[in-house]
Amino acid sequence: MAVARVTEIVASSEVSFDDAVRQAVDRAGRTLRGMTGLKILEQKAKIEEGKIVEFRVHASITFVLDD
Repeated sequence: MAVARVTEIVASSEVSFDDAVRQAVDRAGRTLRGMTGLKILEQKAKIEEGKIVEFRVHASITFVLDD
């Protein structure tokens, strides 16, 4: 029987939402083992002088706990 946990993270990128998601997974993977899923909860962007300067994602990551 497997037991999983869900944790929420926030990541940002100056490039795109896709890049922010990839950075979130890459960084979480350095700490969390057994990641099995990702859900994007929210996307936001920071605007300065009428241009998007930062893409932000709020995500939940599911990972299986070690025995």
